[in-house]
Amino acid sequence: MRAFSQLLDDLTYTRSRNAKLRRIGDYLKSTPDPDRGYALGALTGTLDIPHVKPAAIRAMAEEKIDPVLYKMSRDYVGDSAETIALLWDQDRDYDDAPANDIRLKDAVETLQSAKKTDAPLLLAAMLDRLDPSGRYALIKIATGALRVGISARLAKVALAEAWERDVEKVEEVWHAFEPPFETLFAWAEGRADLPDLSSLPLFRPFMLAHPLEDEERIDLTDYAAEWKWDGIRVQLVRAGGETRLYSRTGDDIGQSFPDVCEAFDMAGVVDGELLVRGDHQGGEAGSFNALQQRLGRKTVSKKMLAEAPAFVRLYDVLIEGSDDVRPMAWQVRRERLEQLMPRLDTDRFDLSQLVEADTFDQLEALREEARDTGVEGLMLKRKDSPYVPGRKVGLWYKWKRDPLNADCVLMYAQRGSGKRSSIYSDYTFGCWAEDGSLLPVGKAYFGFTDEELKWLDRFVRRNTLNRFGPVREVEKSLVLEVAFDSIHLSKRHKSGLAMRFPRISRIRKDKPAHEADRIETLQAMVTG
Repeated sequence: MRAFSQLLDDLTYTRSRNAKLRRIGDYLKSTPDPDRGYALGALTGTLDIPHVKPAAIRAMAEEKIDPVLYKMSRDYVGDSAETIALLWDQDRDYDDAPANDIRLKDAVETLQSAKKTDAPLLLAAMLDRLDPSGRYALIKIATGALRVGISARLAKVALAEAWERDVEKVEEVWHAFEPPFETLFAWAEGRADLPDLSSLPLFRPFMLAHPLEDEERIDLTDYAAEWKWDGIRVQLVRAGGETRLYSRTGDDIGQSFPDVCEAFDMAGVVDGELLVRGDHQGGEAGSFNALQQRLGRKTVSKKMLAEAPAFVRLYDVLIEGSDDVRPMAWQVRRERLEQLMPRLDTDRFDLSQLVEADTFDQLEALREEARDTGVEGLMLKRKDSPYVPGRKVGLWYKWKRDPLNADCVLMYAQRGSGKRSSIYSDYTFGCWAEDGSLLPVGKAYFGFTDEELKWLDRFVRRNTLNRFGPVREVEKSLVLEVAFDSIHLSKRHKSGLAMRFPRISRIRKDKPAHEADRIETLQAMVTG
């Protein structure tokens, strides 16, 4: 456990991406099986310990630690695992009596096999044998809540680079394995070949686009224009009689969209945009907010399936039957996609529309006109481009429409997590209602510089009106210019509105709070 806890410390305090890759790679190469596989599972969010939940850990902590002290410390520190790790055994002298260590394998396998009633007791016994750093690591592993400044993708890149393997190949075979990944490591190290995976519905890395920054350099005759829809990019895969639905990051989200998975009964792989239908738009695509109600659900009720039926607007075909068409030109793949559309359920699948225009001026006009139809912007795809993983210069471009903006008043601030656990970095803001009250319309925690974050943190501390645990209510005097992609009606919010991708674009120190925007201004921007 010491080696893994040291890895977490190093990753937390290392800013450089390359340094993080090297540190993960060094750990994986120097750590034996199966410990390194369990560590990789923890870093990628694929390690499952079913009977250790945050509520059980809190209850366990409050038996060992004074509940008042725990709550006050948790509010200050901003992270439960760090709080428990530091308070667990305050009288212990680690310099005179070093803590015993626990092998990562033993800790994981003990907790995975434990009954629900026994898991907290077993965890507590292990915490007694560890120093604060080891406790922190164990609690994070047990709850699956690692936040050390890396993504699952970065961990996969580190694995690939450690043994000079192609990262796209690692991603393509990733879902065939699970922790502790011994077969995957054997292949990476050259000790064994990969097994035959052709009958498994595996994820294929997505082809991505560069932002279009200089349209003057693009000859439109070489490119096809296509709408960029406001849903989430997905990949449908069917092999071996099983269908899976993957997000862009390679997460299997099929359990939230069984209606789509059941309808895709054609062997192959297709790429498209996951959307839900909106009755108010004649069955066309509903808002992203409607789609969001289904994301992340382990089970979906019959009512939700009926009220927010999902469908996929198809962009591309990667594999048709056993025929891998990714090396073919986009134009050829588009023709193949059009030919297979009659074989698909029209309630669950349709074809993304191409956009006809001769000039960028025409495209720009169409892009702005389409704001109210669930369109984020345009895609430009080179007609002769193969389907290749990642972003390749000159092949695909995305031309998003300009964001919407509103001047909002800061209402509440909350401390962040990880490196921001002692800084007020999460901001709730509102606009004025007809009765003169402020109603919250969104929350954002990025868009500002490090210097602006320091300034905002000072403002929150100096202008606090009330405290609610880690949240502070502030004086309603600071205006923030907020950028967002779209805004939708929402029954879940008091204002009746929900912003899509809000971010702080400017601190308006020059603007009095009473001149901030009103709710009706935002209502006029609603797209669904």
